[in-house]
Amino acid sequence: MDGGAVDFDYLEGFAAGDMQVVTEVLALFQGQAEGWLQRLDNPADGWRDLVHTIKGASRGIGARTLGDVADRAEQGDPSMAPEVRSALKDALADIEGYLTRIGGG
Repeated sequence: MDGGAVDFDYLEGFAAGDMQVVTEVLALFQGQAEGWLQRLDNPADGWRDLVHTIKGASRGIGARTLGDVADRAEQGDPSMAPEVRSALKDALADIEGYLTRIGGG
């Protein structure tokens, strides 16, 4: 891991080096994240389901910090929404940079 918000080596390994799969998975994550960000603006409804989904998706792509924050938030309450939002934005910024570097963004 390069110290960023997402461990892209993990994701590349999981995808067996198939960069088309990597870029498709990241694009799906980005699309889902747009909806998550909107829901984090008013997080009271379905809080645990929301952060549980974020936790699973983030861990699946190697965004460990976001996964850990979402895990803590799942045990907590909607007052953690700003922390989850911040970690999600960090992961999204890291994904944008990665896609730009590999020519997929």
